[in-house]
Amino acid sequence: MKRVSLYGCSIACGFPFPADDHKEPSPNLDEHLITNPAATFMARANGDSMQGLGIFDRDLLIVDRSLEPVQGDVVVVALDGQLACKVLDRHRGRLLSANSQYPPIPIREGQEFIVEGVVKASIRYHRLL
Repeated sequence: MKRVSLYGCSIACGFPFPADDHKEPSPNLDEHLITNPAATFMARANGDSMQGLGIFDRDLLIVDRSLEPVQGDVVVVALDGQLACKVLDRHRGRLLSANSQYPPIPIREGQEFIVEGVVKASIRYHRLL
């Protein structure tokens, strides 16, 4: 993994903030994003159904299979062989999008339903090279 600098100050997203010359040691992104490498995989998001939670088309999802999914988790599921990233609504037995244009997806008796993992983080690409 390449090492890059981490500035000791946060970057203002409103009004400009005086620059801070202090740099901290480079963080290891693996340590921040991946706690169980053997149970973690990455996948690209596709579509706009999760935009309400800040997951956009082409974002990179970090998915942890070792986490037990709980109500409200963002999960990657296989539903009848189709992979999807949705919010888990165990109480009502359905999957939710984070975009009002998409209706809930009921999980019906007899359907093949597998939670592949919990989305632990996502990485947004503001410029694809």
